[in-house]
Amino acid sequence: MAGITSYGLSSQSVLGLGSESFKSLLVMKGKQRGIRGFQIKAEVEFVNAEEAKKLVGVEGYAVLDVRDKTQFERAHIKNCYHVPLFIENTDNDIGTIVKRQLHNNFAGLFFGLPFTKPNPEFVQSVKSQFSPQSKLLLVCQEGLRSAAAAQRLERAGYDNIACITSGLQTVKPGTFDSVGSKELQDAGKAGLVTIQGKISAVLGTVLICKLHKSSTSSIQCFLISVF
Repeated sequence: MAGITSYGLSSQSVLGLGSESFKSLLVMKGKQRGIRGFQIKAEVEFVNAEEAKKLVGVEGYAVLDVRDKTQFERAHIKNCYHVPLFIENTDNDIGTIVKRQLHNNFAGLFFGLPFTKPNPEFVQSVKSQFSPQSKLLLVCQEGLRSAAAAQRLERAGYDNIACITSGLQTVKPGTFDSVGSKELQDAGKAGLVTIQGKISAVLGTVLICKLHKSSTSSIQCFLISVF
């Protein structure tokens, strides 16, 4: 009878129902009240770099890098797993070709960002390597992709997920053993913006020397390469 009173059914209404009708009513009422609300749902944990290091070293979290291939190759945490949330878009339909050209002429040129699209096999690729009970530390460069990846994996049944707040750009050198030509925090830097400051310094020096030479014929100017 506890089940009856919990849904607020009177004795008269219950007695007037057959067994199958009564069961159907309970199912309907259960859906309306949201029985799934009784399930305990874990939340994604956001940690800083030092806390992330403890999760990996002490609590046994596996590092899953969700960045694109180019950033991953510049620098990544040693012994991590790589499943990109976005992959290079090589589609050749007219719309994609136009978008790729626009992208390459700006974001690609100035920031070294590849032209990508969502990885349709992301969740399945993770499932092929990790069970839903696995402890996963998701990492990306700025923290946005890892948060989005965590949301997708959470919907797929993973409930032991952590992300580094603001991503690998906040990780100081030496925090993790890394592989690659750059520090983890610099793996997102590419394109013309990485040499803009150096170019400005050289051009500024040349300009100063030129102005100085116009007023002093015997001056010697030494340019030190900053590249």
